[in-house]
Amino acid sequence: MPHIDLPAEIPGIGSAFAFRPETAKPMRELANILLFQPGDHASLPSRDRELIAAFVSSRNTCFFCQTSHGAAAAAHTGGSPELVASVCTDPSTAEISNKLKALLVIAAHVQGDAKSVTPAIIEQARAEGATDLEIHDTVLIAAAFCMYNRYVDGLATWQPRNEAMYATMGKRLATTGYAAPA
Repeated sequence: MPHIDLPAEIPGIGSAFAFRPETAKPMRELANILLFQPGDHASLPSRDRELIAAFVSSRNTCFFCQTSHGAAAAAHTGGSPELVASVCTDPSTAEISNKLKALLVIAAHVQGDAKSVTPAIIEQARAEGATDLEIHDTVLIAAAFCMYNRYVDGLATWQPRNEAMYATMGKRLATTGYAAPA
């Protein structure tokens, strides 16, 4: 049961966004830029950016964000529920690029203790081909998802366990992004 009077029929972060639309707008825009927006400002595929979000959310034990962003990653070309599960369980053994593995190491450090990101960790990502933009975006995705996860869980939002709902949500997010309300 949510800690405040959130719309009962809207799951997860959507209910918090509906409660305060003026703060939802920039949060949605940030998620859209970080996870969905293609082009010169996003050199990582959206699938990989969603995997970073799902991974950080799994480390924060935020069921709603892990499941919804995992479903979005699975809905992208090259994604699958099995891939998402392997990344969230042990990215070092997942069937992903070495570059993404190195970026997930950075994300894990940002999630746990951002000051533990060392030059050696950054250099390992660079050695695997990560650009400054990819390193920047990985840090920002990890930091943003710590905020989003705490927003969802701190308000005790409704987080249904309906896998079909998350699959549908993931397909929508992978297709239309985050800028407009659901």
